[in-house]
Amino acid sequence: MTDPNTPAVLSIQVDRTTAVPIGDQIHANLRRAIVDGRLAPGQRLPSGRDLAVQLGVARGTIRVAYDRLMAENLVFGAGPAGTRVCARLPISRTDDGTSLDGPLAGFTRPYSSAPLPFQMGVPAQDAFPAKLWARMRARAARADAIAYTAYSDPRGEPALRAHIASHLAVSRRMQCHPDQIIVTSGYRHGLMIALTALRAHGRKAWIEEPGFPLARRALELIGAVIEPVPVDAEGVRVEDGIASAPDALLALVTPGQHAPLGVPLSSARRHALLDWAAASGAWIIEDDYLGELQLDGRAAPALAAGAGAERVIHIGAFSKTISPALGLGFVVAPLSVAERLVEVSAVLAPAPNQTTQLAITEFLAGGHFLRHLRQMKALYAERRSLALQHVSEFLPGTLTAGLGLIAPLPQTANDSTIVGIARARGLAPSALSSWYLRRTHAQRGLLLSVTNLRLDNIDAACATLAKIVASY
Repeated sequence: MTDPNTPAVLSIQVDRTTAVPIGDQIHANLRRAIVDGRLAPGQRLPSGRDLAVQLGVARGTIRVAYDRLMAENLVFGAGPAGTRVCARLPISRTDDGTSLDGPLAGFTRPYSSAPLPFQMGVPAQDAFPAKLWARMRARAARADAIAYTAYSDPRGEPALRAHIASHLAVSRRMQCHPDQIIVTSGYRHGLMIALTALRAHGRKAWIEEPGFPLARRALELIGAVIEPVPVDAEGVRVEDGIASAPDALLALVTPGQHAPLGVPLSSARRHALLDWAAASGAWIIEDDYLGELQLDGRAAPALAAGAGAERVIHIGAFSKTISPALGLGFVVAPLSVAERLVEVSAVLAPAPNQTTQLAITEFLAGGHFLRHLRQMKALYAERRSLALQHVSEFLPGTLTAGLGLIAPLPQTANDSTIVGIARARGLAPSALSSWYLRRTHAQRGLLLSVTNLRLDNIDAACATLAKIVASY
């Protein structure tokens, strides 16, 4: 019988030629050994020092892998007795074997780990101002610790809302009072507040075709009747929406840069959309997707700026500009429905933790956010240009779109299958067809974010993708 006090002897394969981070490979090997039973309950893992020497990696890499296993309740720290496998592994499936993971299938994976090449929705990991943020976060945590033990304003900290209003006046040309702003935990939180406040259940809602899959799913979950409206080179075709559903309650749009095609809504279409909302008493939910990260010229004003703004609910987030890990965004409510949105927020979904809000307030007040945006725009423009050169060699016809590329594929190709193969090889492109509600009209292609393509990984990432496409 194996002595559980004897450190396990593991055979872990580390492939330094793949795009998958070494830490992720080590974690996956250890996790598989535990789940498969090759590491018995109570078995002691090798010390971080010994395993690091064996694999030729830094001790910190091993420590992170062990910490992730602890977070999954697969191992536990036993002090001087080392790190050991848990006696009872967490149940990942129901008794009848049905997976409970299905609702997460549409989200970008992996979770809580380093972004992969081509992964959409995540900013540059290597350009995050970590040291500056750590100092601000520490100061915010101390301030929060000595704050009053009372309920915070459910709309968010007043100082943060004031700075967001000032920032929007400059960057998106919006004029709003801080009391019109509701701080959220991100875009999805803001969308839920808006749809709940508008009582969208059973009502028609325009959505762009193609359009953000999670936004579409949100409308389905709340019980709205979805009306897909085609998008062309000028953005959403307003005339088509009016023809198919003139009595819609709302239109959910990405006018600054369409997700995922990257085209801005033309001036004529902007006026047509605002005129329709005003005439029919409908609402426009403006998802300010990449609104401040316009790489080609100056960004157009938000729909919620100027005439017609009284029918626009503006939703923004710091996910793309800073990090989705912050879990912070905001809603700008028109005056006529501001109290209703605030009530929904106060009763069902108040603003997130105060520490993050205080840290972001200092980040905005000190001018760091605008400086960070300027740096990111320059960095992403450089990375997008370099990626376009690489990808165009094996996927002719590739176009730029926002912070990424769209690589068209033949209509006979299954882009979802290609994406699945790429995920297994440590890449994270997205399938263009999955952004369409009407699959019979879906275009085939790959959505390739460039934010995490660096000089040290772009050659390998593009070479791997080229092999996958060629073999498929």
